[in-house]
Amino acid sequence: MSFWKTITRKEDPRVYANKDGHLVRSLRVRDFLALGVGTIVSTSIFTLPGEVAAMHTGPAVSISFLVAAIVAGLVAFAYAEMAAAMPFAGSAYSWINVVFGEFFGWVAGWALLAEYFIALAFVGSGLSANFRALIAPLGWKLPASLSNAFGTDGGVVDLISVVVIAAVALLISFGVSRAARVENILVVLKVFAVLLFIVVGLFALHASNYVPFIPKYRETANGAFGGWQGIYAGVSMIFLSYIGFDSIAANSAEAINPQKTMPRGILGSLAIAVVLFVAVSLVLVGMLPYQKYANSAEPVGLALRAAGHGGVATVVQSIAVVGMFTALIGMSMAGSRLIYSFGRDGMLPKWLGGLDKNQRPNRALWTLTLGGILIGAFFPFSFLSQLISAGTLIAFMFVSLGIYALRKREGKDIPDPAFKVPFYPVLPALGFLASLFVFLGLDYEAKLYAGIWFLIGLVIYFAYGMKHSYLSKKEANEDGQTK
Repeated sequence: MSFWKTITRKEDPRVYANKDGHLVRSLRVRDFLALGVGTIVSTSIFTLPGEVAAMHTGPAVSISFLVAAIVAGLVAFAYAEMAAAMPFAGSAYSWINVVFGEFFGWVAGWALLAEYFIALAFVGSGLSANFRALIAPLGWKLPASLSNAFGTDGGVVDLISVVVIAAVALLISFGVSRAARVENILVVLKVFAVLLFIVVGLFALHASNYVPFIPKYRETANGAFGGWQGIYAGVSMIFLSYIGFDSIAANSAEAINPQKTMPRGILGSLAIAVVLFVAVSLVLVGMLPYQKYANSAEPVGLALRAAGHGGVATVVQSIAVVGMFTALIGMSMAGSRLIYSFGRDGMLPKWLGGLDKNQRPNRALWTLTLGGILIGAFFPFSFLSQLISAGTLIAFMFVSLGIYALRKREGKDIPDPAFKVPFYPVLPALGFLASLFVFLGLDYEAKLYAGIWFLIGLVIYFAYGMKHSYLSKKEANEDGQTK
């Protein structure tokens, strides 16, 4: 068989349907809405609007959030159709494996894996930092050795980060339905905190803080500020906020009636997130001059205290810390299903694709958890966080283009889904171009790190995956029978 035919061999969707059929279907629309909102509306809603306003956009930060939302929305339509047609674990990895072939599926999945490993470590570290800041006024303080990553400011291990990541994995290991119930409660709490900030903040707005809404363009040490150039820079910085809807799709093999559940969960959670992000952005820059948010890790708390609402600030920040568990749950569930998919297909050791006696992919779950803990312990986030947006955008481009290949097979070897991307064939192309537009706006380091991660993935594929994959063994058996 030629090299090209080898790397483009496609998985039969019926095989995935059969393999994933052992997973328990227990998740409903409300569970996916909570999962999506909990992952998308994570720490970033309380930090990013102020940071982006100060660095790039000024009062126009809400425009950056809207543009990023439009890009994410275009891709979300493609995700919704893919998930309805092929409700398999692993989201983009499994879909691209079916429509474009094994190698391209691996590239898309490997790109997403960077997001899940790093985001898990990132949120764990963020939760730890915010929790330590909350308990500090009470006189409770951990030593530096147990507060920071190894080699950072005298740190040996970030103990709180390790404990919360492991605790979330333990919760999920008892079943996704139980984790979903906890997620639903925490998301309601988090949305309450966001709405509380918006309502209180509305009574502390100053019209002068919105003028000029789009400041004049200039170059700064942080890059472009003001004008449409600054808004574009803000889009690239903000985009990682919207990548959470992939976590919904990754769990589609555990959805009840995925034909309806998946589109409603993906598009509904994104719509809720957009409204909340834009509202917080508008209120935040109206409460204080955007320059005040420079170098502030807690702009929401800063704005509330400046308006004389210290008590509300404490309540919002306390709920925000608890609410970070929602992002950890979403990332852990989705990332573990992706690793399970790699093991299921032989792209990584088959052991990872095994299920426990209750049909749960807990081997993959604990592998992801250990990876997230180690990354958080040993690697600086300035190096790693760049990979989150870059890796996800690569997967988004694959999924957008995959709609064209999917349409040719719907109603044949792939079921005809109840939901389809509107305005076909224009919208999938716009989704691809919009994702490419945001990817090109990432800084040089983000592209460099994505390239390094891609090269590591190539080595693993050609050294292991290509030879050990399920499709490779299937072909070997067929050749043996022919001879």
